[in-house]
Amino acid sequence: MNSILILNANIVNEGKVIESDVLIKGDRIEKIGALSHLRADKIIDLQGNHLLPGVIDDQVHFREPGLTHKGTIYTEARAAVAGGVTTFMEMPNTYPPTFTQELLEEKYEIATHTSLANYSFFMGASNDNLEEVLKTDVKRVCGLKIFMGSSTGNLLVDDPKTLEGFYSKFPSLIATHCEDEPTIRKNSEDFKNKYGEDFPVKLHAKIRSEEACYKSSSFAISLAKKFNTRLHILHISTAKETSLFDNTTPLNQKRITAEACIHHLWFNDSDYERLGTKIKWNPAIKTQADQEAIFRAMLDDHIDVIATDHAPHTLEEKQNTYFKAPSGGPLIQHSLAAMLEFYHQGKISLERVVEKMAHNPGILFQIKERGFIREGYKADMVAVNLNDPWKVEKANILAKCRWSPFEGQTFKSKVTQTLVSGHLAYENGKFDESIKGQRILFARD
Repeated sequence: MNSILILNANIVNEGKVIESDVLIKGDRIEKIGALSHLRADKIIDLQGNHLLPGVIDDQVHFREPGLTHKGTIYTEARAAVAGGVTTFMEMPNTYPPTFTQELLEEKYEIATHTSLANYSFFMGASNDNLEEVLKTDVKRVCGLKIFMGSSTGNLLVDDPKTLEGFYSKFPSLIATHCEDEPTIRKNSEDFKNKYGEDFPVKLHAKIRSEEACYKSSSFAISLAKKFNTRLHILHISTAKETSLFDNTTPLNQKRITAEACIHHLWFNDSDYERLGTKIKWNPAIKTQADQEAIFRAMLDDHIDVIATDHAPHTLEEKQNTYFKAPSGGPLIQHSLAAMLEFYHQGKISLERVVEKMAHNPGILFQIKERGFIREGYKADMVAVNLNDPWKVEKANILAKCRWSPFEGQTFKSKVTQTLVSGHLAYENGKFDESIKGQRILFARD
């Protein structure tokens, strides 16, 4: 059994920063303490750099199968690991969509052979696959994803009776994309009549409006309350929606939870002028007031986790006119660096970054033995140098699409090592792909 000894780490974990060492044996944390007297196959001296639990990203789109010109599980998982993300949960809007257990397992099979990070995949809901959805093994699958807006074809599930079937019968976590499609369609029609194809990108938030988001989110919550569903609403984008969530119940007892994404915390509608369709996401990036309210809601626990909604498209696709340019963009390599930048700005503590990006996803999804630096847990960890500035440039972007809305941004903090299930997958710019990530499991009844 291979062993790694990490020395002189400032460990950020469970609300504290402590100076300590960590011994890893195989894929698990064997011991935490003063361990410099021990031997190991490999010794990593962090010399006072910080050691965090690996980031768990609960919302990514890695594009495989069917859309692999944009990204693959292999390419995007490498980008994740370079950014300190050790575990991802991937969405069902691939091609074909993940509507059957067979298609779901095909994605797991691809990841088994190609993903450097740990992984799980959401089952997808359609208008007619409830019976197939109910075959899902919730101890081996992160949850069910329902697009209650912002999708096409059978991925869009907006019939109330169909939704009631999923909410009343699925026995575990349902994650939703909430935007009211009729509102968006009417807004699109109105604006297209006014501007035609030459539509200003900065008005994206007027089409995918606060009203559309709030109407759908509040409807999802009403269904969850009616059926006592375990509901997780993704990428909150408006100040108004934050009032829908509870911040008094302990996270492990909440039935309704929420996620904020990096782009809604970092950008606002003033950035459309500079970045255009590069920051066209669904739900839309909205006003500075919305941005600030989402940040506050994340800090005061109305919003429980931080994720990316990493969704790469080629630069050629993104450079289309507004109505033709797809929504989404690559973020997973830079999510931790961005949150650490907020730490440097005095907006959030290191302990809270770890809580929102590692601990809380572990608790919220009931992930087995991950999300914390604890003896006996899987050894998913990331070492960071908080004072090693680097600039995001095309040459160092690892997503297959090779662009980022962060291009030109200098981050003060750098990921130096990433350990995935005890394997040193990344160290100082170099990958060791000899061991792949693991399928994560869930401690659910």
